[in-house]
Amino acid sequence: MPNAKVLSEKQAIVESLVERIKNAGSGVLVDYKGITVAEDTALRTDLRKESIDYTVVKNTLVKRALDKLGMNDLDHVLNGTTSLATAEKDPIAPFRILTDTSKKLGERFNIKAAFMEGKVLSESEIAEISALPSKDALYAKVLGTMIAPITGLAVCLGQILEQKGGSIESPAAEAAE
Repeated sequence: MPNAKVLSEKQAIVESLVERIKNAGSGVLVDYKGITVAEDTALRTDLRKESIDYTVVKNTLVKRALDKLGMNDLDHVLNGTTSLATAEKDPIAPFRILTDTSKKLGERFNIKAAFMEGKVLSESEIAEISALPSKDALYAKVLGTMIAPITGLAVCLGQILEQKGGSIESPAAEAAE
């Protein structure tokens, strides 16, 4: 039987995993067997830039945390080497980064499973989500869509003004000439 100190440490780890998973918008479980230190360092740098929490985890402790949250569907993937990436800000970012890494590294780095807002995702859902653009890119598209009519109107008004023999410059600039 494990001593009380070790048991309490493991219970604290499980509780912190429960909080981490509960607060995360999404999470991805990965099999990282065979990647080099340089590849792992580059991956961690990319994840850190997107504020993604990435750690190697013990399967039994993650299993207990997931069971407490009612995500027993993930128990079957918790074998071998496992790491967990969770994101609170941009839930799409871990999918994008880890899928790209998986494509680069091949069999040495595989996505085992993923969840979003407490729901376990299928492989097809993971593929769809990883193909989505980043949150910033989506904001830029929306902003571009909103600005396009205004820009078009300004160009049209400028052309009408030029056709009528006017100038786009302000009257104060014309008076100074």
